[in-house]
Amino acid sequence: MTNLWSFLLQTLTASGVAVLLLVVKGMFRDKLSPRWQFSVWGVLALVLLVPAGLGGRYALANWTLLLEALRSTLSGHYGTLTQVIAPVPLPSLTMPGSVEEWLYVIYVTGVAVLLLRYLFVYLRLRLALRRSHPEADPRMQAAAQQYGLRACPVVRVSGLTSAFICGVSRPVLALPAETEPDEKVLLHELMHLKYHDAAWGLLICFLRCLHWCNPLLWICANLAQNDMESLCDQRVLERLEGEERRAYGHILLDMADERYARFSGTSSMANGVKNIRRRIQAIARFKKYPAGMRLVSVCVILALTVPLLVGVRGEIAMNPRVFPFDETKTTAVMAKARTLRCSTPDGAVDCYAKAVLTGKADFRAICAPLSEQDSLAEEYQESGGFHATSWTSLQLPGIVLRNEGYDVFNFFPDGKDAYTCLLGVHLSDSFDPVALSSEFNELLAVQPLRVEKLDVRWVVLPQGEFQVIETQYPYNQGIKEHVPVWAYEAKEGDFTLQVKVQTSAYVGTLSSTESYPQLCPQPYGTFTSVCTEDIQVIYTGTEAGKKTYSKIDISYRPIAEGKQRPKLSTLDGRRDATPGIIISRSIPLTGNQPSAFSIGGNIIQFYGDFSLPGYYAADLYLDDELTAELTLLPKGGPYD
Repeated sequence: MTNLWSFLLQTLTASGVAVLLLVVKGMFRDKLSPRWQFSVWGVLALVLLVPAGLGGRYALANWTLLLEALRSTLSGHYGTLTQVIAPVPLPSLTMPGSVEEWLYVIYVTGVAVLLLRYLFVYLRLRLALRRSHPEADPRMQAAAQQYGLRACPVVRVSGLTSAFICGVSRPVLALPAETEPDEKVLLHELMHLKYHDAAWGLLICFLRCLHWCNPLLWICANLAQNDMESLCDQRVLERLEGEERRAYGHILLDMADERYARFSGTSSMANGVKNIRRRIQAIARFKKYPAGMRLVSVCVILALTVPLLVGVRGEIAMNPRVFPFDETKTTAVMAKARTLRCSTPDGAVDCYAKAVLTGKADFRAICAPLSEQDSLAEEYQESGGFHATSWTSLQLPGIVLRNEGYDVFNFFPDGKDAYTCLLGVHLSDSFDPVALSSEFNELLAVQPLRVEKLDVRWVVLPQGEFQVIETQYPYNQGIKEHVPVWAYEAKEGDFTLQVKVQTSAYVGTLSSTESYPQLCPQPYGTFTSVCTEDIQVIYTGTEAGKKTYSKIDISYRPIAEGKQRPKLSTLDGRRDATPGIIISRSIPLTGNQPSAFSIGGNIIQFYGDFSLPGYYAADLYLDDELTAELTLLPKGGPYD
């Protein structure tokens, strides 16, 4: 936690979980054992110790959305994103310059003061107990041996009315100097020692200090300590019989002393008069729970823990019409957009592409850097918000055919946490000033993009304006003309072999929003991709020489960078299109082919990242005779 908003996110998340646990505990209070009643607080402890909003997921609700909307409403700015780096406060090294910064300083100061106070009290108690010379106690040793438990040193303290274990690494048992405690009191403290309850008490105290200004979490901390004592009572009663259980209740009542309640780092039985009365009532209705209930308890805790820790993601559907005022509408919608934060580079490109197709500034805000959020909010408000039909900063060179979707060409890594690609969207030829050439029947507006991970979000950075190109139809049936490719090349005599590689991708299936069918952003999506290879032969000899050959065969195989060139197999059985397997293409030569012609290729569908081969191994056959074993080396990238 580095500022007031990150603290509010952490404590709001924990408060939502606390309310849920209180409801669930109330439902199962008489049905599940004290073991479950105490263990379920571990769910809240985990939520408090895991940074809220980790990975863009939130426990129960998108609390960041609420805080960002409030923050933008108060400040009028949109270029922020509340996040929790650590579940503990990290003090700022700069002088506070605003009210919220001063409030955060007050919060951090309160945490420090409380921690120091508890530490001082604990150290003073340890020093006082050390002066009493801890020693082995025969009655403690006998009780530990009788019940098969571990013993610890004992100190006698004058004026003490309640026994307790003090310390975690070197625990000691503090006993009243004036009286001999009952054996059941020793058993109670030995159970605390066995299950390290002093350590659990310190953790509860630490979490209480972190959220000292949240009264709900203080209540939960008190209830957790009460449940820990009730669990210890349950463990003691399971080892006692008949009248011994009744006597144990009287012992608790005699120790109802408020002076020793909530002593950090100890296991004081005296946790307040009201709480001891509740414990006595629990003793009166004591029962041993069936062994099968442990499995039920574990299942209930897991059913709570997994969804609360994994959390939920923000949803895409954004309907700002529920907000009565335009200013509030923009604040809420833009907060929704930037808190969705794209978790994959594929999803970031999908959000950008669908912003292009719809013209919605809020779609663009999902994948835009925080520095652009203020200008996007202004565009959103000026264009009519939910009913916007144009994104003014795009300046597209034609009418976009939304229902045709988009394609992402040549999406490849470009350093750490960065990718480059070329976005293509369809344009209507009716509005383009350039007539289509006879061999082409499709217009694309293309724009180079760079995708980077900035902090916790993947963002899209346009690398230039949209340009119009002419290409052929349909998609994914070969190399798309006038779209950049990677080329690999080798020469042998009068022949040049060239392999062109091009990828195209889109995210999932196109779903819908209320206003724009098939155009719902998917910030968590992954690409469905196709890699197209096309092998081309370029003949550089004479026309007379071309007629001397009747058939050409090429076998080729992509080879990873650094791998040695393998021997390719003979002509038979070389028509497998599986990635990495040798592929064969054969074509008869009639002497009428142009100087450069394609003899086929390969189409591979893949998911996730695709690595370009380091080179291609190829065998050239002329009239069924092996003419050359070639190595096709990279000739250039798509933007060279």
